[in-house]
Amino acid sequence: MSEITERMQMDDEHMRKIFGMQDAYLKKLERDFHVTVIDRNGSVAINGEEDNVHRVQGILTQLEEISRRGNEIEEQNVDYAITMSKEDQGEVLTQIDEDVICHTVNGKPIKPKTLGQKKYVDAIRKKMIVFGIGPAGTGKTYLAMAMAITAFKNDEVSRIILTRPAIEAGEKLGFLPGDLQSKVDPYLRPLYDALYQIMGAESFLKNMEKGLIEVAPLAYMRGRTLDNAYIILDEAQNTTPAQMKMFLTRIGFGSKVVVTGDATQKDLPSDTKSGLDVAGKVLSQIDDIAFCSLTSKDVVRHPLVQRIVKAYEDYEAREKYRNRERRNIGGRR
Repeated sequence: MSEITERMQMDDEHMRKIFGMQDAYLKKLERDFHVTVIDRNGSVAINGEEDNVHRVQGILTQLEEISRRGNEIEEQNVDYAITMSKEDQGEVLTQIDEDVICHTVNGKPIKPKTLGQKKYVDAIRKKMIVFGIGPAGTGKTYLAMAMAITAFKNDEVSRIILTRPAIEAGEKLGFLPGDLQSKVDPYLRPLYDALYQIMGAESFLKNMEKGLIEVAPLAYMRGRTLDNAYIILDEAQNTTPAQMKMFLTRIGFGSKVVVTGDATQKDLPSDTKSGLDVAGKVLSQIDDIAFCSLTSKDVVRHPLVQRIVKAYEDYEAREKYRNRERRNIGGRR
């Protein structure tokens, strides 16, 4: 394919944000698409093979539009734009950015950042029960929390209930110091952290004192009927099938449920089935229940986390293939 040069105009302010510190993001684009990008007083020249030049031009256009909307350009934005461009989904970034769920107490907008996250958020809006399944860093719990707080502020529900199983990783709760609440708090800390950031500590504590926000271990759900509530079950891979059934049958009228979990990070005993795995087999055909699978592409933490998750996904896929081949060979003997 022949080489071409394309030029585009870009404001210095947005150019600095898009190119990154010491042109780190720009160098990433040049490296991934084998192009050369030169800026001259607001005019950007992109030189390389025609297809690659047009892809980089499209990425820069999208990033400039996101910057114009007042967003900071982060490495995750650039990485995801590159991934989507290679999959011929070049316009996705600006479309996703339009969906503002709510704002943090500091005024920062909370939005889905990937196509997987966007589908997850849309499913939560449309369905009564949503399972968000994926690796660490994909925003499963944080986005669910943002949706819950938005519904609560808009009077769509009268309370928020956040729960997760208190799995004892090597230590018995009875041997830990303090009363029951101080023993279970470490298991619920990620939920508190998200609430503080989105709602603010003062508002959270005030609503918690009124009983409008409840953060509790899963065992506390037994025997209750939860009407007109937004309920989030976090770390659902650590539930047993019986616990999952108990939880899902607590749901009353006017309630919305989000169940999040990472099927690759179970802390259950090796001979115990995960309630999350069983739910996927039992409930997948029921209307008004959605299962959303997030992958390493949807990781929005440090880019290294994305590469770690992808490496584990590849390793586990290879191990499954090898085990299947061993069983096939053994069966033919």
